[in-house]
Amino acid sequence: MKEWGFAQNHPDEELAQVHLFSMKKQQSSGEIEFTITVKEFITPKEPTMHFFAQADKETNQHTAAYRPCGWGKTMLEALAECVRSINRFPYEGK
Repeated sequence: MKEWGFAQNHPDEELAQVHLFSMKKQQSSGEIEFTITVKEFITPKEPTMHFFAQADKETNQHTAAYRPCGWGKTMLEALAECVRSINRFPYEGK
């Protein structure tokens, strides 16, 4: 367990370290910047999914709005899944 994890008193607190990333999605309408937040949980509800990544913007807003995200055993897995999700649908702005 990482040292900061000892600050958690009970698993229900879901203590997590937060990591921020930024990416730019290139579209015909221009460049869209996304901020991706990755949470690193000490005691995740699903033991094999320690990392959860989520974008700050939705994509596909005019059809079925979708907030890109990703889970993984490693930060790389969660972050890569989120980036793939961002690129899956266009950002249509609101």
